[in-house]
Amino acid sequence: MKRVSIKPHWTIRFPDDKTLPPRLLGLLAQVSEAGSLSAACQRTGVSYRHAWDLIRQGEQLFGAGLVEMERGRGSRLTPLGQKLVWADQRIAARLGPGLESLASELETEIERELKTSPIVLRIHATHGFAIETLCNLLSTAGIAFDRKYGSSFEAAAALRDGACDLAGFHIPLGTQEARALAHYARWFDPTRHVIIDMVTRRQGLMVAPGNPRKIYELADLARGDVRFINRQRNTGTRFLLEGLLEAAGVDGDRINGFEQGEFTHAAVAAYVASDMADVGFGLEVPARRFKLDFIPLANERYFLMCDAATLELDVMRTVLDLLRSDAFSATVNALPGYETHFAGRVLPLAESFPALAAAPER
Repeated sequence: MKRVSIKPHWTIRFPDDKTLPPRLLGLLAQVSEAGSLSAACQRTGVSYRHAWDLIRQGEQLFGAGLVEMERGRGSRLTPLGQKLVWADQRIAARLGPGLESLASELETEIERELKTSPIVLRIHATHGFAIETLCNLLSTAGIAFDRKYGSSFEAAAALRDGACDLAGFHIPLGTQEARALAHYARWFDPTRHVIIDMVTRRQGLMVAPGNPRKIYELADLARGDVRFINRQRNTGTRFLLEGLLEAAGVDGDRINGFEQGEFTHAAVAAYVASDMADVGFGLEVPARRFKLDFIPLANERYFLMCDAATLELDVMRTVLDLLRSDAFSATVNALPGYETHFAGRVLPLAESFPALAAAPER
C-alpha cells in the first residue's frame, strides 16, 4: 500500500519579503540536542561552512543572535534560538496526530481509486505511542489499513456505530476505573465486545526541570501562583484528571488555566517547556522528551476493543502476532512509563471488566 506522509512546514516572513532559510530550523534543533555545531552538521548533512552561513542569514534577518559558541563547551542556542526550536516542536506536537489521520484518509482514497490494495482494517483510536508503534509495524508488514485519531470517547462511539473494526482507548486502573466504566458503558456491549490488551502507561504532572514551583500534588494546582495547561474537552486524559481532582477535593474552577486545552500530550509538554505554564497533565513520554520533570499520579490500560466476530478476520492474526512480537515489546518498553506485560492478550469485555457484567441491562 502507498504511504502518504504530511509534515508541517512553517517559516517567518520579514518586512522586506525575505524568509528564514528552510534548513535553519532543523539545524538549530540539532544544535540544541547535540550541544555542538559540528555534531549538528553531521546529523543534518550540512557542511560546517554552510551551517554558519545559515545561522548568519537568520541572525541578520532577526537582528539578534541565534547561537553562542563557548571555547571548550561547544555551542548553545540563545533564548531566541531556543524559542524558534520550541515553536517548531509545538507545531509538530499539536498537528502531528491530525496530519497522520489525514494522511491515512488520503491513502484510503488513493488505494480505492487504484483498486490495488483494498483496506482490510479500520482503526479509530486516541493517539498514543503504543498505537503509533502498532501502526508502524502494520505498515512494514504491508497491511492496508485506515487509521483515524480522535478522543477515547470518539473511538468507542465509532466501534458501536460500525465505523471501525478496532477502537483504541484507555481506562484508568484503581479507584478511577469504576467512574470511567460508568461513562463508557453507553458504548460497550459485554455480549459481543472483546478486549485486546496493549500496554499500561503512566499519567501525571509535567513540571519544569527541578520543579521550581514546588508542585507535588493536585492541591498545588489551585495555588494562585501556579499556571496550568489542560487537555482539550472530551478527551480521556481530561476526564481522568477531573476524576482525580474530584477525589482529592480540588475545584477545577480554582485552577488558573484549567479551561485552556492543548490537543496532544506533546503539545502540553511543549507548553510547559516554553514557560507558558508551570504545570500540565499528561503522559510521561513527552514530558521526558521535552526534558521536564514528571510526577506520576495514575496508571491506565491502553487497549483495543472489537467485536468478537472481528477476531475471525485473517488480518487479526497479524495484529495479534505483532502485539506479541519482540519488536513491539522492545520499542514500547523503551518508552518511559510504558509496559507491555499482557500485549496481545484477548479477553471478553465482561471478563476484563467484571463490574460491567454486574451492571443492570441497558
